[in-house]
Amino acid sequence: MGSVLYPKLQVLDVVAAVIVDGDHYLACRRDAGLDAGGKWEFPGGKVKPGETAQQALRREIREELGVDVEVHDMLTSSQTTKSDRIIDIRFYLATAAERPTHSDAHDKLTWLTADELPALDWATPDLAAVGQLNSKYALELSAPMLN
Repeated sequence: MGSVLYPKLQVLDVVAAVIVDGDHYLACRRDAGLDAGGKWEFPGGKVKPGETAQQALRREIREELGVDVEVHDMLTSSQTTKSDRIIDIRFYLATAAERPTHSDAHDKLTWLTADELPALDWATPDLAAVGQLNSKYALELSAPMLN
């Protein structure tokens, strides 16, 4: 229940894909005209009512990047408070059927190793995922899979 002093904030359920190709991760720079324009992020978007996180992520990546992804485990999550809303974002590891070459919401795409990720100017919500990749997950994700 909100009040004048503590209004109830809208919570946005957002998902993002940390797309992995070998030991490289896809980073996307937001178009200058968008909120947080010029900042780097992992691609994704809002979860629609009735969608699972995985369904939303597959839809968003198809819309933004034009490729299909297989969604794997959740990497991490973060919450960011904007003036009138809370953004609750979950980051999932994903693999793409092919490397995307363009984006409708980004002006640049690049593939970087975990060590290179911190050099970019990241959107605040994505810093949690960058930190995870740059630590324990960097070694695990680049190691060959054993069956």
